[in-house]
Amino acid sequence: MASSVDSSIEEILGSFRTIAIVGLSPKPERPSNAVARYMIDAGYTVIPVNPGQNSILDRTCYPSLSSMPPEVAETVEVVNIFRKPADIPPVVDEAIAIGAKAVWMQLGLTNGPAATKAREAGLIVVENRCISVEHQRRLN
Repeated sequence: MASSVDSSIEEILGSFRTIAIVGLSPKPERPSNAVARYMIDAGYTVIPVNPGQNSILDRTCYPSLSSMPPEVAETVEVVNIFRKPADIPPVVDEAIAIGAKAVWMQLGLTNGPAATKAREAGLIVVENRCISVEHQRRLN
């Protein structure tokens, strides 16, 4: 029997196609950049979020989820977070505000109160997993 985490991962990867990556680095050697490139190659739409950049991977980069124009924000289904745990709660608040359907905290990242808040708002939550690793695992 699949765990609830596995069910959540299956739903996210199978149902949603647009991912905002918060904390996406423009540096190719950084994990966030490798994950973004992988997800783009796998057919997902990736929207970079990093306040220090205007463009990453030839895509418009936004300083925050809340700074996205409505026509962009309303397309975001998954908010993939590459930020330290203390920075996660405001990202979750923004994800809820823009109507995202899921929050994914990358490998090594968890924030219990933020996860609870997201779940209470109706979002699917995955913590401490790598979205590209989980995608690869489901291909085999």
